[in-house]
Amino acid sequence: MTHPLIPPTETPPAEGSIAEAHQERADGGIWEHPYFWVSIIALGSVLVAGYFLARIWGW
Repeated sequence: MTHPLIPPTETPPAEGSIAEAHQERADGGIWEHPYFWVSIIALGSVLVAGYFLARIWGW
């Protein structure tokens, strides 16, 4: 048995496919924004380094 030709503008049927379109995931907030965490770590590093520099210079 031959398969019927499907016009280029139509999608062929997917046999046996029961999957549905997935839902778009909601934004994860700050957990998906690594620049926030990098800036917090960098700020903490600068504060700690500043503390030790102030101790060395006797402030």
